[in-house]
Amino acid sequence: MAIWFKDNFSLEKLSALSAGTMAEFLGIEWLEIGENFIKAKMPVDERTRQPYGLLHGGASCVLAETIGSVASALIVDPAKAFCVGLEINANHIRTAKNGYVTGIGSPLHVGSSTHVWDIKIYDGRDKLVCVSRLTVAVLKRQP
Repeated sequence: MAIWFKDNFSLEKLSALSAGTMAEFLGIEWLEIGENFIKAKMPVDERTRQPYGLLHGGASCVLAETIGSVASALIVDPAKAFCVGLEINANHIRTAKNGYVTGIGSPLHVGSSTHVWDIKIYDGRDKLVCVSRLTVAVLKRQP
């Protein structure tokens, strides 16, 4: 059974949400919405590399937070609540120099006031690049 509030949310709608945001600037593309996961990719290029030519750890955090925050937004009723990042951590296992990295987010906890996401980021050879955990606050909309 899918965890999403609406089951008809498309990749095109997710892409439209990214217009004018950091996700669009960094070239993050949505790939898949599964029953209990969401997947996106990000290029490793001049926007996401650090001065040594390696994927910047902060860019990995942007990808992880984008995946987890959007996933949380897809779980709640948008008329009643909205979601914001509360805490993120990341372990950088290895780096990437080019191509794309792909992040897959799945829930560890889905509560009424917080969500916790496990996001794993892989390089083009399916080698683990980063493991991140994101805690998201679910805030009630004021009437």
